[in-house]
Amino acid sequence: MISHQVVALLVALAVIVALAKVMGWLATRIAQPAVVGEILAGVLVGPTLFGGTVANLVFPTDIRPMLSSLANVGLVFFMFLVGLEFNRDLLRDRLGSIVVLSIGSMVTPFVLGVVLATALRPADDRPAFVLYLGTAMAVTAFPVLARMLGDWRMAGTKIGVLALGSAALGDLLAWTMLAVTIATLGAGTSGQWRLALVLPLVLLSFLVVRPLLARIAAARRDLFAVVLIGLLVWSALTEWMGLHFIFGAFLFGLVMPHGTDLRAGVTQRIEQVGKVLLLPVYFVVAGLDVDLSGTTWPGFAEFGLIMLVAVGGKFAGAVLAARLCRLNWRESATMGTLLNTRGLTELVILSIGLQLGLLDRDLYSRLVLMAVLTTMMSGPLVKLLYREPAAKLASV
Repeated sequence: MISHQVVALLVALAVIVALAKVMGWLATRIAQPAVVGEILAGVLVGPTLFGGTVANLVFPTDIRPMLSSLANVGLVFFMFLVGLEFNRDLLRDRLGSIVVLSIGSMVTPFVLGVVLATALRPADDRPAFVLYLGTAMAVTAFPVLARMLGDWRMAGTKIGVLALGSAALGDLLAWTMLAVTIATLGAGTSGQWRLALVLPLVLLSFLVVRPLLARIAAARRDLFAVVLIGLLVWSALTEWMGLHFIFGAFLFGLVMPHGTDLRAGVTQRIEQVGKVLLLPVYFVVAGLDVDLSGTTWPGFAEFGLIMLVAVGGKFAGAVLAARLCRLNWRESATMGTLLNTRGLTELVILSIGLQLGLLDRDLYSRLVLMAVLTTMMSGPLVKLLYREPAAKLASV
């Protein structure tokens, strides 16, 4: 790096952190999760507004590869935290209802997403694209939903427990489907044999690494560096095996032992760097690829179809499943609304689709807009549907 690149990179990072903080704060002022404002900050600096002039000025092209590298590290940290925060106890409470809700809320949008894929891109007959778009339509953002329910003091309610459990199981299903999709892209390649190593890696993680980490935690030593090394190595391994590096990060987070000081210390340290600096960088890098400025009437019609499938499919599937679990109509509608929260999880999946060439920039831009709108809808609709905590929701 030469001097002017160092200056440009440092200035860009300062702008990103400041913009994320301001937009996150503004989002909370209108009862939205801060992540909505941070994602919008990334979109606003992209080419949608002012033809990309702002983006070219603040984020010149010669530093964008560096920003992308930092964004990937941020994504590793985020997926590790998703796995780390995954609460298996949620799946034990009301397990039958959670399984029905999770599968019901995912099958309908997935099937409709497969149909949508053939309608939007009939010439694209790759199985990976069809599977990918179905998965993208079926996602619920467990981390964002957990924080929203916590803010609304709904996490301990019947609806909150069912929604969180369904979203948690749904996350596992979504990442599994995404892994299958990525595997189909590598079918027939010379390195396909490496995928056979994924199962041994999973077994090694749970049977050897997890007990080892528990011993480390019991020794009460500050071994954050050991955890960090393991996280990076696991991410590299899944990338080498033909899956995306996010699966290694997620897996390593899953095997971290619960109820230990090691877990708490790791979470705090990674959040300090990851959520304050690296994730905002990720939002900006993702936003630089969003361009809605040239959207035509056919583009608006395509976006309408995407919203219909994403919102309608998820809502209908969740409501039907909730009724099967003997929730009343108001509770069922609340469940359908909560499980429509997509947030950052959707953005991660969309960015991967763009990197792998499964999405063109136009479709990617519309799907990002769908992810933002479906997350923003949740709060106001829950206030209308779930009357019991109305006073609490109004104060958020």
